[in-house]
Amino acid sequence: MTDEQDLTETQRRHWQDTYTAHPGMYGEQPSAPAVHAAGVFRTAGARDVLELGAGHGRDALYFARQGFTVRAADFSPAGLEQLRDAARARGVAERVTTVLHDVRDPLPLPDASVDAVFAHMLLCMALSTQEIRTAVGEIRRVLRPGGVLVHTVRHTGDAHYGAGTAHGDDIYEHGGFAVHFFDCALVDALADGWTLNEIHPFEEGDLPRRLWRVTQTLPR
Repeated sequence: MTDEQDLTETQRRHWQDTYTAHPGMYGEQPSAPAVHAAGVFRTAGARDVLELGAGHGRDALYFARQGFTVRAADFSPAGLEQLRDAARARGVAERVTTVLHDVRDPLPLPDASVDAVFAHMLLCMALSTQEIRTAVGEIRRVLRPGGVLVHTVRHTGDAHYGAGTAHGDDIYEHGGFAVHFFDCALVDALADGWTLNEIHPFEEGDLPRRLWRVTQTLPR
């Protein structure tokens, strides 16, 4: 097993164990980026949303409550089980479908089948630059013309950049979580061929984490 594969498996187990030990760890309130994204998606005329890295579902459930049909994908069975339970409890189960999926793999969806994609800190997990590029290529494939991607990433101005265990390719592990920190060049490269609508800096959490919220649209 390569170092990259070992890191992938370690992170997979870490997230599964974390969701199992701390059900609903991020609470029930949606993230600020999800609230923003819902408005962007509505303005764009989107009806269905694919969320990548949905975890236990606070943002997926918010999109469903806002009237969107949601496909919620994550590689943690524990997180998705909590999401399904919460969807039933909140009366939105008919709007939410869960998909066990590793973002390194092709998306199990047809071409041009999704109106909008949301990914909060999913692309800045323990992914190589090539894996990130491939994932965004898959997002592009499944989005309909005019479709919108809103994603958030921790960047190289974050306090944890350069701290902890270095894994190469701007990936650093701190407190058991490995993060790929983005620079501007990577954000621009991932938007090549798209309309890059916005790069919005914001902070989240107690550190605080420093992130960019990126909105980009496929040409029609």
